[in-house]
Amino acid sequence: MPATNWARNVTFGAQAYERPASLDEVRALVGRSDRIRVLGSGHSFNRIADTTGAQLSLAGLPAEIDIDTAASRVRISAGLTYAEVAPRLHEAGLALHNLASLPHISVVGACATGTHGSGDGNGGLATAVSSIELVVASGDVVTVERGDADFDGMPVGLGRLGVVTALTLDLVPSYDIAQYVYDSLPDERLDADFDAIFASGYSVSAFIDFDDHNRLWCKLLAADPPPGPIAFDALAALEPRNPVPGMSPDNCTPQLGIPGPWHERLPHFRAEFAPSNGDERQSEYLLPREHAVAGLNALRGLREQITPVLQIAEIRTIAADELWLSPTYRRPTVGFHFTWVPDDAALAPVIEALERELAPFDPRPHWGKVFSQAAEYERMPDFVRLVEKYDPDGKFGNEFLDRYLA
Repeated sequence: MPATNWARNVTFGAQAYERPASLDEVRALVGRSDRIRVLGSGHSFNRIADTTGAQLSLAGLPAEIDIDTAASRVRISAGLTYAEVAPRLHEAGLALHNLASLPHISVVGACATGTHGSGDGNGGLATAVSSIELVVASGDVVTVERGDADFDGMPVGLGRLGVVTALTLDLVPSYDIAQYVYDSLPDERLDADFDAIFASGYSVSAFIDFDDHNRLWCKLLAADPPPGPIAFDALAALEPRNPVPGMSPDNCTPQLGIPGPWHERLPHFRAEFAPSNGDERQSEYLLPREHAVAGLNALRGLREQITPVLQIAEIRTIAADELWLSPTYRRPTVGFHFTWVPDDAALAPVIEALERELAPFDPRPHWGKVFSQAAEYERMPDFVRLVEKYDPDGKFGNEFLDRYLA
């Protein structure tokens, strides 16, 4: 029975831990529970998965990966991770359009919390969802499809509307990616050429430490011309790197321009290795793209506070979408992601200062990370209406969600 999340900064208050083996068992558990929450792969850093009632793992459901090659879609059961699903898609000549840094995370949990991946032209992971099967508070099974009323409020549903037991995802033809890393990207080039930098690959990340030690991670379609040894005054790395300074590159996906399948290059970390031992905290704030450089400069003003608790920061860009509680709802977005040292007392004032400095730029925090300030979502009243429709007695709620869903 898991008592904590992966990072061990949250001790769950659940009274029972359940691992049903069938849809009927899920329905029965939901029907007899006063409070219930689903725990996915445990990679959230806050109390979003906590409950005072029953905590539910769906990893025991029969593994379903039903690929429809003609329609370019796949139906998957809840509990599966991207590492389990992606190779099967690739074998069928198909792919997802985007992946997150970690393939270890559950597909349903990643979509439900608005996890996004990277790429100017790539929508977040939940934009691939075309159909959702969930068990609602009554114990009934409901299926909602793209185009149905209220569908856009459900893929990033935070587990608040019911227990998602299956998703159908849109697919694209399989593709290969080549990954290139560049060292010593100057601050002034990052600022002056921000748009060009993040348009230079299919998926691009800039890793920064606020001491002008910046590194560029470019993931290009293998069919595209390879970049040169210098990009934006940064120098091509001659050996593999880990995004976190001082950590081994052995657990990272292949670099140095060696092409390979999409699912073995888009994540930063390899599925067969644990990315770390969990001794970290993470925060992420997603801003309108037009505020990218101004937001970055505001963060640089906090350099002396940030660097003592920072392992590494990452900048990514994401396309806009129509999903009501997605941090990228209706705005092209830049994400500022922080991996922190595991010192909650030292981190708290830094989070407070960071949120204060970013406030003028309308930040939306990642739903699964460490944050304290709520964001403005124009469709929040519509989402609350959905909650009242599917869960009028608050069965799927918790203290964390009650604080931010208003």
